[in-house]
Amino acid sequence: MRTALRWLLALMLLIGTVGGPVATATASEPGIPDIKDRILAIPGMSLIEEKPVTGYRFLVLNYTQPVDHRHPSRGTFQQRITVLHKSEDRPTVFYTSGYGLSTTPSRREPTQIVDGNQVSMEYRFFTPSRPEPADWSRLDIWQAASDQHRIYRALRTIYSRHWLATGASKGGMTATYYRRFYPHDMAGTVAYVAPNDVVNDEDSAYTRFFRTVGTADCRARLNAVQREALVRRDEIVARYQKYADDNGLTFTTVGSADKAYENVVLDLVWAFWQYHLASECADVPAPSASTDAIYSFVDSVSGFDFYTDQGLEYYTPYYYQAGTELGAPTFATPHLKGLLRYPGIYQPRSYVPRSIPMRFRPDAMRDVDRWVRHHADRMLFVYGQNDPWGAEPFRPGRGTHDAYVMWAPGANHGAVIGALGAADKAKATAEVLQWAGVAPAAVTADPGRAKPLAAYDARLDRRTGAENGTLRP
Repeated sequence: MRTALRWLLALMLLIGTVGGPVATATASEPGIPDIKDRILAIPGMSLIEEKPVTGYRFLVLNYTQPVDHRHPSRGTFQQRITVLHKSEDRPTVFYTSGYGLSTTPSRREPTQIVDGNQVSMEYRFFTPSRPEPADWSRLDIWQAASDQHRIYRALRTIYSRHWLATGASKGGMTATYYRRFYPHDMAGTVAYVAPNDVVNDEDSAYTRFFRTVGTADCRARLNAVQREALVRRDEIVARYQKYADDNGLTFTTVGSADKAYENVVLDLVWAFWQYHLASECADVPAPSASTDAIYSFVDSVSGFDFYTDQGLEYYTPYYYQAGTELGAPTFATPHLKGLLRYPGIYQPRSYVPRSIPMRFRPDAMRDVDRWVRHHADRMLFVYGQNDPWGAEPFRPGRGTHDAYVMWAPGANHGAVIGALGAADKAKATAEVLQWAGVAPAAVTADPGRAKPLAAYDARLDRRTGAENGTLRP
C-alpha cells in the first residue's frame, strides 16, 4: 500500500434509488434543546462551524481524545469529526476514509440506503488531528479504533438507534479493525475495497492479478508503455526536474528526481487498473508515441507531483502505518528487467522521513485476518473485479454469520453496492437495512425488493473512484 490519489477521477458509480423526498431536518420544538446544543454539551466536544445543507444539520466539530488510550493522563489532542444530522430516531452510519476529513457535506452509500445520520471521523495523525508533539508510536490500529469507540460512546447518548460502520479502501480496513477491537459497538459493518495483506512478504496474489486482469492486449499495451517510460528515462527526468524546480518542489524524502521517477513509473500499471476502466485501454499510447505523449500519460495516471516532498507530506501517517502494521504489496515486473536502478526503493520506508523511526509488526494483520475468518458477523466486504487491491481480500470463514464478500463486475477501486450485479445488490441492500433495523416488511419477506430508503441526491451522493480511499502501491 503505497501511494495516494493524484486527482479526482470523474468516474461515477451511481446507486439505484427509490423513495420520496428526503425530509428536512428542522430546528427543535420549543422547550426541546437544539441538536447542536445537545452535541456541544458532550464533554470534550467543541464547534468549528455549522454549514447549511438541505434536509440535514451539518456540524464540523473537534473532540478531545487521549494521545494514548492506555494512558489517558499522558496528553490529549483535538480530533475533527462531522455530524450529518437527520433525526434522532434514525440509524447512524459511522464513516472514516482512514485519512483526513472532508468538511463538505456528503452522504456515504450506507447512509443513503438507511436514510440515516452520518458521523465522520478524521484519522489520527492526519493534520490537523495530530498530537503536538507527535509521538508516532501512538499511531496504530488499536489506538485509532479506540478513537472511534470513544466518539461512538459519546454520541450514542443522542443517537440511540442502530449504528453501522463503513469506509472504503483504508477506510474499509479501518472499519474492519474497529469491529475487531470493539465488536459490540456496531450493528453491522460495510467495508469497501479493503485490502488484507496478511503476510507482508508473500505477495504472489498481486503478480497473479496482473497476469490476468483485463485483456491480453491491454496488459501488453500497459507493459510496453511502462517499459518505454524507463527507456526514455533520462530525457523525461530532466523535464521532471525542471518542472519541480519551476514549482518549488523538492525530493529530500525519496532522494532525487530520478528515484521519484522510478516510483512514478512503477505505479503506472497498478494505478491504471485502480482508477480506470478496461474501456480506457484504447487511450494507452504505443511505445512509439512521442515523449510528450508518454510524459502526459504517465502524469495523468501516476502523477509527477506525488513523490515530491510536498506530495508525500500529507500521507506520512499512511506510509508509517503501511511500514509498521498494514503491510505493502509487491509484484513482479519481468518486462522492466535491466531498467530499474534502485532495488528495494518501492516500499513505505522510502516515503517517511528518516527522523521518524519505524518497526514492522507482522502480528497485527494476522490477528485481524484470524478474527474476520472466525468472528465476522454482520459484515459485508465489497470489491471491484478489476481492482488490484482486491487481490488479497478479506475472507470470512466457516462459523461466521451474515458475513459476505461481493464483487462488482468490471469495477475498479470505486466499487460500491450500486455497482454489484442485480441479485447481489438487492441482497447487500437488504442486509444493510436489516442490520440498521429499518428494513420494511416487504424487504423482510422478499430481500429481492430491497432498495435505498432515501432518494439519490446529486449534491450529497456523488461518488467517484477517487473517493473510495487513496491507497496505491
